[in-house]
Amino acid sequence: MRRVDLADADCGIAQALGVLGDWWTFLIVRDVAGGTTRFDALQRELGVSRRALTERLTALVAHGVLRRQPYSQHPPRYDYLLTAKGEGLLPVLVALQDWGTRHVMGDGDLTATADAGSAEARRVHHLVGRRLPESTLCRHDGVEESVAGAGRWRVLYLFPGAFTPDGQGLPPGWGEIPGAVGCTLESRAYAERHERFRAAGADVRGISTQRPDQLAAFAGYARLPYPLLSDQDGRLAAGLLLPTFRAGGVDRFKRLTLLVDPTAVVRAVQFPVTDPAGSVDEMLALVRARTAAGVHG
Repeated sequence: MRRVDLADADCGIAQALGVLGDWWTFLIVRDVAGGTTRFDALQRELGVSRRALTERLTALVAHGVLRRQPYSQHPPRYDYLLTAKGEGLLPVLVALQDWGTRHVMGDGDLTATADAGSAEARRVHHLVGRRLPESTLCRHDGVEESVAGAGRWRVLYLFPGAFTPDGQGLPPGWGEIPGAVGCTLESRAYAERHERFRAAGADVRGISTQRPDQLAAFAGYARLPYPLLSDQDGRLAAGLLLPTFRAGGVDRFKRLTLLVDPTAVVRAVQFPVTDPAGSVDEMLALVRARTAAGVHG
């Protein structure tokens, strides 16, 4: 599968493509990151022949991008999981997703939001009914935590970036990027209604691609009563193909909110979010309706 000439021996791009081979390989890594880890499920999702899939999975295991974990002895069956080397590809997938959305499907403008009828909106709303891939992120206080939670409803609001009043880390031109402003307002709205969400049976978590120390500074400034989670390595972004944009040299989430049930299945999506504060009340009403009815669907 290696297609690297000797003249390209010192080129990282050429060497990487020698491992990844072709576009099917990228899609395999994409689907494994999203929780599709078994051969038959991968073949069904990708529509690729068994031979082609076998060749590419074998190559990815040989290169240390994937590892095989048995789940059946008779007959032998395996889950294909990302290694640390494979997880290093996740920011590449996020960048490709953003580039394709912005420059191939879009007009090239930089934006932190999307139209309600856009491909991004359709993709995000298709998450309803899907189980979250297993993912553990670092909280702003340094504790590792599962994104899905433990047997409770959970509201996950994903935001572009929140900063302290001194503007430390604020990207140039932040205020001119459509949809970027409003993270402090949204976070404080969730803080003010935190006990109401708890009383309704749901936990709240904010998620950003910012570093944990940046999130810690903001959480302390805003006095947030709930944790913020850092997806700085792009695990969640790549696993769910979430909408992102790039500002200040960092891939950032476009503002969206997921309601996840106690079994880690997405039950509702807010995207695009055009009113950061108003969306909090809408989500609280949705949580109350779902938990009061005692249903997951």
